[in-house]
Order: sequence, then C-alpha cells, then structure tokens
Amino acid sequence: MNIPQVSVSDVADHAVLLDVREQDEWDAGHAPGAVHIPLGDLPSRLHELPDTDAATLAITCRGGGRSSRAVAWLSQQGFDVANLDGGMKAWHAAGKPLAADSATPSVK
Repeated sequence: MNIPQVSVSDVADHAVLLDVREQDEWDAGHAPGAVHIPLGDLPSRLHELPDTDAATLAITCRGGGRSSRAVAWLSQQGFDVANLDGGMKAWHAAGKPLAADSATPSVK
C-alpha cells in the first residue's frame, strides 16, 4: 500500500494534527492544537477524530513509523489522511511550535 505523505512545510499553521505517540512522548512536547490518540487506542477512539472539513488530516508520531501504520489503517476505514513526513522530529527541526503541559517542550 502506498502511504500518502505530507511534508512539514505543506502543513498549514492552523491545521490540526493527529498525534499517535504514547502519553510520555505527548507530555514532553506536541504541536499546539493537535489531537492525541495513541496508536493502540485508535480503533476504539475513532469518534474523537477531528472534523477537517474535507481537508486531509495529517498524522504524526516521533519519526513516521507509527503514523504510517495509522495512515494505512485509517485509509482502509475511508478517512482522508496523510503521514507527516519525518514526524515530530521533522516538525521540531523545521522550527514549528511545540507545546507542553509543563517544563520546556521537546520531542521525545
């Protein structure tokens, strides 16, 4: 299966990301406004996916592996999704904003 990709530079600043990393990774730092659903919880939490008004939903993890699996599965379920190329490591390297509940945001 060909996994649709989107580069960090092609993600609009106001776009909503779906972050499928684990809780500790999310707590360390995430994109502001992102929705957090760990990969293992995705099937039971589909109702929490944001309505993107027909726009492609970008899926991210740390480096792209887990988000690729999420994109493959969500595509099979009929969702319009794309993998954020390079994940949160690429997001951070591109100077995009990070948020954290406490401490200095980082990518874990």
